[in-house]
Amino acid sequence: MNWTGTPLPPDELKKAWRNFRRRRKNPRSQPARKLILHYLGLVKAVAKIFSKGKPPILDFDDLASAGYDGLRAAIEMFDLKRGVKFETYCGARIKGAILDALRNSDWVPRQVRHRATQLTQSRHKLENVLGRAPTHHELAQFMGLSEKEFERLRRDAIAVGVFSLDRKFTSSDSSRDIREADLMADRRAEDPTHPMQAADLRNYLLRGLTRNSRRVLLLYYADGLWMSEIAAVLNISEARISQLHARAITFLRSRFPKPNTDDNLPPTGGKNLKRKI
Repeated sequence: MNWTGTPLPPDELKKAWRNFRRRRKNPRSQPARKLILHYLGLVKAVAKIFSKGKPPILDFDDLASAGYDGLRAAIEMFDLKRGVKFETYCGARIKGAILDALRNSDWVPRQVRHRATQLTQSRHKLENVLGRAPTHHELAQFMGLSEKEFERLRRDAIAVGVFSLDRKFTSSDSSRDIREADLMADRRAEDPTHPMQAADLRNYLLRGLTRNSRRVLLLYYADGLWMSEIAAVLNISEARISQLHARAITFLRSRFPKPNTDDNLPPTGGKNLKRKI
């Protein structure tokens, strides 16, 4: 819904108020709709204030819908004889309606949320005084709480920060809204860049080696074959395999400014540890 509304010229606005007072018993009358559209911008302005800063419990449209109910109630209950400007009265009614909607949608008790705010404010004050993050003991003393009371308050404050992953994160121009769950990283999924980086590193390390040296390293480290098994695969002697392996390792060490120690190399005889290159 477009919450901009349709402002009326001053003369038309006065006329709409006069007509509305005559038909006050019918809130669906044309004058009532004109007044609602005229002041609809107030609903948008107040809802924007509540939607800024921390992610709200309700999204903008929900806040504006609650404010719309406050606007309608304000028009119905407004009394010109009191000499109060309607915008002032209406703003308070819209704000109150939005606050009621937020309280009804918030599963955290108001007292708990208030104490969590006190905890945050106290932590900021101590950080300014100490020049560092305060410990739990220092914070408990500053707030005049026992260790047990402070731990209970800290646990309640953690619960205040819990929110639904299905909550709308932001609105977009696409056909679907972006929600909190869409921004969560899947830590179980493999990073697609890792295989490419491993392949690039392997190609860099093997560059400059002879064909047989590359095959020896791959069979030994990647496939985990014994030296005798590699000799059978390549149809050359096991002594030659050991020689090719030693030369390849010496070549690879020369490509790094700080070579590894001998202790980090796998044994040349026996089953290796399947180190990947």
